[in-house]
Amino acid sequence: MLKSARKQERDPEGRMPLVEHLRELRNRLAKGLLAIAAVTTVALVYSEELMQFLTRSVPKCAPGVTSDGGNCAIVSFNTLMAPFSTTIQVSLTTGLVVASPVWLYQLWAFIAPGLHKHEKKYTYAFVTAAVPLFAAGAFLAYLILPISVQVLISLTPAGSANILSLGDVLDFTLRMVLVFGLAFELPLVLVMLNLTGILSGRRMARWWRGVIMGVFIFGAVITPTTDPLGMLALAVPITLLYLAAVGFALLNDKRRGRKNPDAGLDDEASRLDLTPEAIGEVQTVGAARKLPEQTTGEQDGTRSHRLNGYDDIT
Repeated sequence: MLKSARKQERDPEGRMPLVEHLRELRNRLAKGLLAIAAVTTVALVYSEELMQFLTRSVPKCAPGVTSDGGNCAIVSFNTLMAPFSTTIQVSLTTGLVVASPVWLYQLWAFIAPGLHKHEKKYTYAFVTAAVPLFAAGAFLAYLILPISVQVLISLTPAGSANILSLGDVLDFTLRMVLVFGLAFELPLVLVMLNLTGILSGRRMARWWRGVIMGVFIFGAVITPTTDPLGMLALAVPITLLYLAAVGFALLNDKRRGRKNPDAGLDDEASRLDLTPEAIGEVQTVGAARKLPEQTTGEQDGTRSHRLNGYDDIT
């Protein structure tokens, strides 16, 4: 009954009114929030195991061993509310990540009816490639985290103890994972721009020097460690992915050019030849013939040939 009533609310062209759109949006949001709440509740039960997993990169001091210099660190809570707030933060982040397939599908199901066929095709391709690329970047970040933390702790002078806040360690871990995961999406964005015809492969190839330099500068700035390992771990994979994106774009442009001869034309304005040329001989031009009214008065000199201040009677 409910489905038939909703079908009756549609117009003859199959479009839904605004109220029906808002109702569908409410239902989609409710399903996504319920999935996040369910996963967050389960994560609260295993919050201690999750925090140990996320802080595994820190070289913790063994029982009875004091932190002196850069040998190890003690993870602690600095405020009274820190255990509660950290537990909520870890559980909610886990809920957002683990339940992402559900709420992303609900978002897609709400937007998809308004997209064209080719837009849906590009969206499917983007999501299919974006998920493994982000996962690869996040996994790489988690692999180099112990080395990064060890390098940072090694800078501690002798006689000083490393007492780290658990919240700061978790923020550092999540930031590194997000930065590496999002950085791995850059080549995919370039590929999608090429597929939509916005960016050509030839232009991407001309940018290779600036892009590679920018990637290495970005890797040096965004990674907190002072050693080149973190920079190389981020910059080298992105550079390889960028070169792969350029190769894909060139092949795609070549395939597109076989189907459309005008597809390979450059969108930049052609150069103009501004070289001055010699001027030829000046040719005389005869005067225009005058009307009878204009010649009146010129022969006898009694009347002026002007009328109302103008030479031309017309």
